[in-house]
Amino acid sequence: MTHLDTRVLRNAFGSFMTGVTVITTRDANDTPLGFTANSFSSVSLDPPLLLFCPGKFLSSYKAFATFEHFAVNVLAEGQEDVSNTFASYNGDRFARVPHQLDANAMPLIDGATAQFSCTTHDVLDAGDHCVLIGRVDTFQHQDKAGLGYAGGKYFSLGLERQVADTADKQAVCGALIEVDGKILLEQVSEGFQPPHIRTTGRSNLRKTLHQALDDKGISVSLGAAYSVFDDATTHYSYILATASKLPQDNPFFAVPAQELSTLTYTTQPIADMMQRYAVEAETRDFALYLGDDRQGETHALSERS
Repeated sequence: MTHLDTRVLRNAFGSFMTGVTVITTRDANDTPLGFTANSFSSVSLDPPLLLFCPGKFLSSYKAFATFEHFAVNVLAEGQEDVSNTFASYNGDRFARVPHQLDANAMPLIDGATAQFSCTTHDVLDAGDHCVLIGRVDTFQHQDKAGLGYAGGKYFSLGLERQVADTADKQAVCGALIEVDGKILLEQVSEGFQPPHIRTTGRSNLRKTLHQALDDKGISVSLGAAYSVFDDATTHYSYILATASKLPQDNPFFAVPAQELSTLTYTTQPIADMMQRYAVEAETRDFALYLGDDRQGETHALSERS
């Protein structure tokens, strides 16, 4: 039998895009328990069945594998903090997250796009996990976008569609390119700015930006959108990116993240974006900004442990 590298296999499994759920129950002492899971699936409509797969490494595994009742909370767009709390927080998780109780006293997370109250139907042993099948007793559903997860990161179809929405106005697409802990900036008469392209419309922006950087001898890996905003005439989108090395004659300045806030930038929105990046780079807890050139909202891009 060919030996499989479990780390690589896990990464391969992780390339499958899923939703994010929080599974809740109570232990023998009536203490509420919950953990984040993306190994969830519907099974049957008649009878109404669903499943999830708790790992045997969980401290609460015994309770989840032997309980009679549980609840599945399908998290909504913007509930990354809820997911992170139930994935890694060691204190009282339910004290940090608003919730209600169902008829069996199972916690239901406020704001979830769907909530299923279940009775255990069957438990199947499956290697280092088990497959737990539940019968849906009651459920609630809200018409809102769900939170997604793939490749170790959260995503939102609602936000991605908002970023990708096309229009006939001018568009600027730039990249915050990190090389050895430094960010590449170009300097013009008005100040510093990230490398970017300017075009009409919003189709193929990433591809066009990637090609423009490649033409300058910079091979980059483009990541998540970092800042997306509009002013009266132009749509702006900036993307997180990394590069392993630079050509010796490249036209950019490599600026340490901690020095970004000391520079003068071409516009105030660029200055605000770079100052935010300097702060978030300290913890690597980056967020996506959506709004206009004056105000907007940030949405977490945290990687889940």
